[in-house]
Amino acid sequence: MPLPLYLLAVAVFAMGTSEFMLAGLLPDLASDLDVTVGTAGTLTSAFAVGMVVGAPLVAALARDWSRRSSLLGFILAFAAAHAVGAVTTSFPVLFTTRVVAALANAGFLAVALTAAATLVPPHKKGRALAVLLSGTTVATIAGVPGGSLLGAVFGWRATFWAVAALCLPAALGILKAVPAGRVKEETTGGPALQAELAQLAKPALLLVMLLGALVNAATFGSFTFLAPVVTDTAGLGELWISVALVLFGAGSFAGVAVAGRLSDQRPGRVIAVGGPLLLIGWPALAVLANEPVALFALVFVQGALSFALGSTLITRVLYEAAEAPTMAGSYATAALNVGAAVGPLIAATTLSTTVGNLGPLWASGLLVAMTLLIALPFRTVVAAGRSAEVLR
Repeated sequence: MPLPLYLLAVAVFAMGTSEFMLAGLLPDLASDLDVTVGTAGTLTSAFAVGMVVGAPLVAALARDWSRRSSLLGFILAFAAAHAVGAVTTSFPVLFTTRVVAALANAGFLAVALTAAATLVPPHKKGRALAVLLSGTTVATIAGVPGGSLLGAVFGWRATFWAVAALCLPAALGILKAVPAGRVKEETTGGPALQAELAQLAKPALLLVMLLGALVNAATFGSFTFLAPVVTDTAGLGELWISVALVLFGAGSFAGVAVAGRLSDQRPGRVIAVGGPLLLIGWPALAVLANEPVALFALVFVQGALSFALGSTLITRVLYEAAEAPTMAGSYATAALNVGAAVGPLIAATTLSTTVGNLGPLWASGLLVAMTLLIALPFRTVVAAGRSAEVLR
């Protein structure tokens, strides 16, 4: 894999830390800004909505921009949004900075996903995506737990400052190593924007985008509200939140690593095995959440299964959108973040029910069940990189 791909992964690490870090900061942040934990959880959805809107919009605009300049601008805007968020005492202002940061993240990831696909041969898209997403999974292993620990010791604002600072070396790496060519120059003879947008009418593409969104909704729905499960349901101290986040991150890294090897040639196998196991895992976690050993073991397993299944489906998005070379990354980003927006909102509605903190885990199980029920009649769409003729 080429060096620029790993440098892009460093930037994704910084952004992934921000996207996931609220899972360990919500109780402290909610108390400081005088809002409920459920209300604070909408910050995750705000970030995801900004990603959904921003990805296709910015990707379309970036077709005529220098790839290096656009990536650099996105990451610096991302850092500035976190600096403002670190000093504000207003929840609406913090909410706004999350949307701004999400727009910058969306633009960066959409361009980076497209760049990753052009840096490797066509048959290695899955492996390139795995390298890029390793920035996110390493963020869940090191960045998010570290941010949670930093927040526990120095307050949640310190974590925002740390993310802003983390963007600077990533920006330097982009400046030094990413080619300056424009997107359209790197996709010689590529289609017009209208033709690329027309790809969204393909049923096969829409199907794998929907499935990816549902799996990510399940992942973010539970991950966003994992902290109360650790401290309230399991009865553990606040520092154990970081342990849970490390285990989830380690699992996600393992899941992406395995899926990266299989998603190009055997995506059907990943989904056929991982899907049912993921479905069983969420209710099992809800039932056993008061047992710390079982809780931590299942957090690792669910992290691995969620990211293995999710990254495989997003790889399928890139394959189905192959005729939209400059917009495919934005379609994948949008699919991921529709789920990230909807999942926490669904999960938040369950917190006031009789199941309380365990509600998000049950909701995640239902979302995965929906995914498998939709996928079953069209299983050939996700098998061996082919699309079913019925969907053509």
